[in-house]
Amino acid sequence: MAIPLLDLKAQFRSIKAEVMRAVEEVFDEQGFILGPRVEQLEEQLAKYVGSRFALGVSSGTDALLLSLWALGVGPGDAVITTPFTFFATVGSIVRLGARPLFADIDPETFNISPKALETALGSPEAKSVKAIVPVHLFGQCCDMDPIMELARARELYVVEDAAQALGAAYPSGEGEVMAGAMGTTGCFSFFPSKNLGGAGDGGLITTSDEELYHKMRSMRTHGSHPKEKYRHIHLGGNFRLDALQAAVLLVKFKYLDEWAAGRRANARRYGELFTQAGLVERELVRLPVERWGGQRGHVFNQYVIRARDRDGLAAHLKQRGIGHAIYYPVPLHLAECLSFLGGKPGDLPEAERASREVLALPVYPELTPAQQEEVVGAIAEFYGL
Repeated sequence: MAIPLLDLKAQFRSIKAEVMRAVEEVFDEQGFILGPRVEQLEEQLAKYVGSRFALGVSSGTDALLLSLWALGVGPGDAVITTPFTFFATVGSIVRLGARPLFADIDPETFNISPKALETALGSPEAKSVKAIVPVHLFGQCCDMDPIMELARARELYVVEDAAQALGAAYPSGEGEVMAGAMGTTGCFSFFPSKNLGGAGDGGLITTSDEELYHKMRSMRTHGSHPKEKYRHIHLGGNFRLDALQAAVLLVKFKYLDEWAAGRRANARRYGELFTQAGLVERELVRLPVERWGGQRGHVFNQYVIRARDRDGLAAHLKQRGIGHAIYYPVPLHLAECLSFLGGKPGDLPEAERASREVLALPVYPELTPAQQEEVVGAIAEFYGL
């Protein structure tokens, strides 16, 4: 059977009536820019994440860009982040004239390694570091306690790239803290493929810093004064979230935890199927590591395995009509357009190894057990099992 990597049509069928009513209301009112629906979404997501404030913006990329810009990151500054992430993480740093510095990843979680981060902070280049951007990749939080400790000791900002991790939690202190509530800001994406996806681009910034919130709120609309039209108190841009996107997201947000539970159930079933097929024992496939326990430890925005002869397996799955993706085939210190940074093969071995081995498989909540059996059966077939 043909199995897509992500089936948004299946999700939409279950909520179509609600979504269309919400969209029709926006069209009836003809209020498309910001407005009460955006404010309602901001209020609900701030409460959900556990931050004082939330700010709807035009994309996850713009959430990163606006956060760093509002924090004063610019020419002469450096920002430490991971090389194993979507390009927007690093692109936002470079667009502001700052220099990205890379710390290698934890080979089990694919997230930035606190030990590698500490080493990077001790390098001569780190004297100009102003911020750290940890990325909660694939739906699991970075190890944030040591990261925050390093940041506090050096008085650095922390901008959480939580684009793939809305709803994920980290065990800090005596309880759990949600992704996006630990750093100076948290940045989320509502790109349609995300676990809370809109009907186009959209994003959100969370923060508990009131002064920073008001500054970013102004910068979202060209740095305008909140009460005086055509008075501009900051440099800014057009980073607004549309009311149509907010209307769709408000409907879908009600189902976020239910969908996350479905993804987690599918991840567990994959583990059972891969083990039963002998793929794990023979070390042909390495399953995702769920570092943090609890119901929110990993929300599996992607289900990413490591595979022997990954490219051969990908070609086999394509032939069988089974959706898959490689997140990410090139670590960013080796990206063509970032060659001016001087990165070379061997600099960050764990990120480079991951880029050769990772393969994302379908994990969306509507995926059936029969479809999962088909996926694992096709992988076992490739390896001759």
